[in-house]
Amino acid sequence: MGAEKRMSQLGYAASGRIRCPNGGEHFLLQHLKGGQFLQITVYGIERGDYFVGWRFLVCAYSFPSPPSPPLPSDVFPAQMEGVKLVVNKVLSSHFQVAHTVHMSALGLPGYHLHAAYAGDWQLSPTEVFPTVVGDMDSSGSLNAQVLLLLAERLRAKAVFQTQQAKFLTWQFDGEYRGDDYTATLTLGNPDLIGESVIMVAHFLQSLTHRLVLGGELVYHRRPGEEGAILTLAGKYSAGHWVATLNVGSGGAHASYYHRANEQVQVGVEFEANTRLQDTTFSFGYHLTLPQANMVFRGLVDSNWCVGAVLEKKMPPLPVTLALGAFLNHWRNRFHCGFSITVG
Repeated sequence: MGAEKRMSQLGYAASGRIRCPNGGEHFLLQHLKGGQFLQITVYGIERGDYFVGWRFLVCAYSFPSPPSPPLPSDVFPAQMEGVKLVVNKVLSSHFQVAHTVHMSALGLPGYHLHAAYAGDWQLSPTEVFPTVVGDMDSSGSLNAQVLLLLAERLRAKAVFQTQQAKFLTWQFDGEYRGDDYTATLTLGNPDLIGESVIMVAHFLQSLTHRLVLGGELVYHRRPGEEGAILTLAGKYSAGHWVATLNVGSGGAHASYYHRANEQVQVGVEFEANTRLQDTTFSFGYHLTLPQANMVFRGLVDSNWCVGAVLEKKMPPLPVTLALGAFLNHWRNRFHCGFSITVG
């Protein structure tokens, strides 16, 4: 029996997060178990200086053996604005760097230096330990994270974010992975002197090879304020589609992604936020034209927003061109962007 076929019979569990609590950067990690990746994304919602809620999204996609469910990041286009040049350079099997220059009418031009180091211990196509990743812009602000494998089932992560010489975020994660479950504990911006902390306890249980149920408890405390939010989530995946449902005190989120064939993918998302008194519906689609080396992504949502991004690879050169445009009819706002990626 082949290794891939054997792994596909074992089921899976996964979790993980990378978050910058003060800024809208949020959790994301992937894990291979039983031939499938399970990806968890948690969105923090802030209004002014006050943390008001969470959105908990569970999605999945398969190890490269057809058929594979669609991945949400492959369906919806990422918003583009201005002109961006990205140059990637692999220096060795362990080290790579990237240079990014971005010019926009909405802000000052910026430069980012991204560097990543990957160690020798590779557990899966997406997991290499130890891993150190850093990103610094032209103002001296730094985003960095370190991933360590403490034991066969125990992982640790540290995330730091600075704004010039001031620390904005420091986060520590511990994750334990069982045969069919995953438990994670996260401490965000712990401050013993100021008596403030954000603590996240997260658990996922794989009931079958298709059904995963889990929950997350978020506790935040600072002088004069504390609270907790509980979110329950479920995911059911089949060969060509995946459906998720998330219900918590802050609202509900449901999604459905379907791969029609190797060229066409579609996805829909519905979200109701009781704290912000807002409900949104989004439809996205992904079209691949392999003979033309082109990828087209588009979206339409209930806020009267439409957008699309067209990517074109230029073989044999290692160059990818991208052109995107987004229009918000309700607010009468239009953004367009163009990017060149080398390497």
